[in-house]
Amino acid sequence: MTDAVTELEVLTVGRVGVDLYPEQSGVSLAEVKSFAKFLGGTATNVAVAAARLGRRAAVLTKVGPDGFGDYVRDALEGFGVSSRYVGTAPNLQTPVVFCELKPPADPPLVFYRAPIAPDLTLTEDEIPWDVVDSVPLLWVTGTGVSAEPGRTTQRAILERRARRGHTVLDLDYRPMFWPDVDTARAEIGWMVDHVNVVVGNRTEVQVAVGTADPDEAADRLLARGVRLAVVKRGAEGVLIATESERWTVPPCPVEVLCGLGAGDGFGGALIHGLLSGWDPHRMASYANAAGALVASRLACADAMPTDAEIEEMLCT
Repeated sequence: MTDAVTELEVLTVGRVGVDLYPEQSGVSLAEVKSFAKFLGGTATNVAVAAARLGRRAAVLTKVGPDGFGDYVRDALEGFGVSSRYVGTAPNLQTPVVFCELKPPADPPLVFYRAPIAPDLTLTEDEIPWDVVDSVPLLWVTGTGVSAEPGRTTQRAILERRARRGHTVLDLDYRPMFWPDVDTARAEIGWMVDHVNVVVGNRTEVQVAVGTADPDEAADRLLARGVRLAVVKRGAEGVLIATESERWTVPPCPVEVLCGLGAGDGFGGALIHGLLSGWDPHRMASYANAAGALVASRLACADAMPTDAEIEEMLCT
């Protein structure tokens, strides 16, 4: 990937970790006998999903000086994602996440990110500002502003970016990372005012703009300068809206094996659609199918679908 870094199409910023999935489904963590190890973290999974669709992607993040950090870099390169911008936090550990496949559609997660995750310690002197300026698509997350110094750094990135190109905010709200909802709304809301695409589910838009109603949330996002609002509605499909048009794309029925990572697969496919110049309805349909395919599989990064698989899903 080294030669391709100068031609990056996608830079995602934020969370990385090692996911440990039970090899026994439908039981509590106390009853699990063995786990399988996978690459994880929202920003990381999205980059992998985009790379699976042929996009030149990199992740800007940090890991610890441990074997899991080595695993992250090796796994990224194996998925075709540049690890050039994966830094090391000397005194911290690479985050580990355990999931319980009970219920499989929305598995509980146990995060090990104390005292702070390395990805939240990014500082401004660690940012590849030339890439921030030039990359066609920049992807940031709400989690990235949940603590300092990552909060100030992501703000600096978005101020420098100035809504150029495709500047995308994945709301990525996880309550365990925040002291309270009001703090999350203030910090994530600031990001809304500095991006041109926002994607999130109903809970996440409720936090960001104060309403879980998809149409009202889209209206509020668009009124704040966002040009494309995407509200994931779960079993009711996806709403995608611009100032002039909006569509609701129905869900793709699948047997859910693990709901984790479905949103990240959706995100990688949305990136592909944005960079391809597709119309919003086409983008939402394609991303919806990608998310459904991931939900029908175990794991996150490893489960990301190819273009052929997504197109087949759309034809069924």
